[in-house]
Formats: sequence, structure tokens, C-alpha cells
Amino acid sequence: MQQPAPGSATASRAAAPAIRAIGLTKRYGSVTAVDQLDLTIAPGELFCFLGPNGSGKTTTIKMLTGLLEPTAGTAAVAGFDVWREPLAAKARFAYVPDEPSLFPKLTGREFLRFIGSVFRMPEALFERRARDLLALFELADRVDELIETYSHGMRQKLAICAALVHEPPVVFLDEPTVGLDPRSARTLKVLLRRVCDAGATVFLTTHILEIAEQMCDRVGIIQQGKLIALGTLDELRQRGGHAGASLEDIFLQLTGGAESAELIQALATGERSGGR
Repeated sequence: MQQPAPGSATASRAAAPAIRAIGLTKRYGSVTAVDQLDLTIAPGELFCFLGPNGSGKTTTIKMLTGLLEPTAGTAAVAGFDVWREPLAAKARFAYVPDEPSLFPKLTGREFLRFIGSVFRMPEALFERRARDLLALFELADRVDELIETYSHGMRQKLAICAALVHEPPVVFLDEPTVGLDPRSARTLKVLLRRVCDAGATVFLTTHILEIAEQMCDRVGIIQQGKLIALGTLDELRQRGGHAGASLEDIFLQLTGGAESAELIQALATGERSGGR
């Protein structure tokens, strides 16, 4: 394969971060959902984006994937501006929302084949990738049934298969383990780690902090639209002076959840005392 010439536009793209946001902002009237977000994620990184409900996680993903126009700032994927070069950017990523919208009157196989055709996959490569992913997520026996007959968990697994079948260099996943059984959730964790080890980038949101702690190279924590922490787990521990703290401990301290935990403990203690 011919290498891009130094200083060429192609070489510049190849050297670009997998995901970059600069000053990314979204306002709804007087409400700021995401406020001046700066974020750079490298190729091969498994990045977890965490935050309380309503903190701006999904809004951020929608701006990064071109589904929601930012009020200010820029977003780029693989060196392509999501709004100025939408086709080039979208050709290089896949997105699985928290509630995937599939085509209910297609079979699982027809849906995957449609995705393969959109990304112009060679037939042999598509067949191999689809077969392996369907087997991995235990969908092979149901792939020729209509999607409308699938359970929520099956639809989630099919959406994940569709996102990964064309081997995109960047994958966005919004709460991907919701609806998955423990075995499928574990399969997904192992698969995403291998995808990143092979050079792709995963941007993942989750409320299950144990998953983030086990999987991610770096963590970003957003609260009320502002990025309040960014780094590896060890870096977050060092900055907070919490050697050996779990990600859950760090998250609760940063987002004020520790106060709620103490209140719950006080209430539980009071109930036990009152019951004696």
C-alpha cells in the first residue's frame, strides 16, 4: 500500500486524532446542555464518557456523530469535520444509540446485508464478518426471522453486530449493555477491548461504573454540561488524593453522589435503630 506523502492532506488525516471536539456547545434557550467541551481521543483508545442522568452525555454523542448541530464549536472524526465533511466523517464511524431504531419488517440478515451494502463491503468479507458476529452474540439461529419478533436484547445485539460488521475505525456506543444478558455483556466487553487493541477507537457511555473501570483506557466525567474530570483511573486517583479508590468512589466524590450515599447510610441506620 502506497504511503501518503509527508505534509499531504492524506497524511494529515492519517495523523489526526480519532475524535476531537473543540469548544463544543449546545444550548436550548437559556439552558446549556453541553458547555465548551474540549476533548481529544487517540486511535486505539477505549474511552468511557460518564455522568449523572441529564449531564450531557447523549447530547455530546449526537453532536459528535452529526445528529445534532452544535450551537458553537467543532467536532471531527478521523480528521474530518462532522458538519463540513459529513459524508467522509460518517463513512468512518458507527453509532449504536441507547434505543436502536431498526427496520422491523426486515430479517436480521437483511438488515446486516443492507449495512454491508451501504459501506460497500466485498461479499466474502461481509459473509465472514456477519457469520462471526452473529455466532458470537448467539443470533445465528434467529437471523432469518423478522426483527419485529426480536426481544429488546436481541435488537441491541443486532445493532452492535451492524455497527461492527464493516470494521469502522471509530465506534460510538451509548449505554450498549442495557438489555443485554450477563453473558452477552461480557462478550461485548471482550470484543470491544480486542477492537481497540487492533487500532479502532471506541467512545462509550455507561452507567455501570464497574464496566468502565474494567475496560477503559481513559475516563471523562461530565456534569451539568461541563467536563469536570479527564484521565486514566490512576491519574484521577492521584489528582483526588484517593490512592486505591474505585471509579465509583471517584465518580461519587466528583458529582456529589457521596452526599447521597451518606444520607442513604444514615437513613438505613435510623431504620435499624428504630426497629429495635
